[in-house]
Amino acid sequence: MFWKFLDNIESVICRILLSGFVVLLFTQIIAREVFGFSFSWIEELSVYMFVWFVYFGASYAALKGAHNRVTFQFRFLPDGAIKYIEAFADLFWLFFNVYFIYLASDFVFNKMNKFWKSQTLGIEMKYIYMVLPFAFTLMTIRVLQVNYRKLIKGEDIADPDQIDLDEIKAATDAAKSK
Repeated sequence: MFWKFLDNIESVICRILLSGFVVLLFTQIIAREVFGFSFSWIEELSVYMFVWFVYFGASYAALKGAHNRVTFQFRFLPDGAIKYIEAFADLFWLFFNVYFIYLASDFVFNKMNKFWKSQTLGIEMKYIYMVLPFAFTLMTIRVLQVNYRKLIKGEDIADPDQIDLDEIKAATDAAKSK
């Protein structure tokens, strides 16, 4: 149960953040249009929540193998070679992530002035920027996890957005013949 939750932590965080900033923005719209009143902090908090949502969403996409890739050239290669070429490309992604984690951690924990505060919320900006090292660390773990599952365990991790037109055509033809 705990491991299943940990394996889907990005999904849970994204759902909470998405629900949160939608409710906040809806509240802001109602307050402005119905009551003629505005909460100044809602928009700022919503923007921060949306940014966090994007970073955790990127980590979730890494977990699902759903990041954009140029794959046209793979049509000319044998199927067995494709996963190794993708893993080699992911190695560059990992190097970038590790370097970015280092830079972001150094910035957040060493270079940020504690007097830098958000405009309306009044909280230290380092708490907002902490998403950078945290989400990129999580994304790095997910890239490693996906490559482990593909290369070591031999699992086929298909992009969830990829459609198989032959499968859809077969299902459509089967439905028409009934």
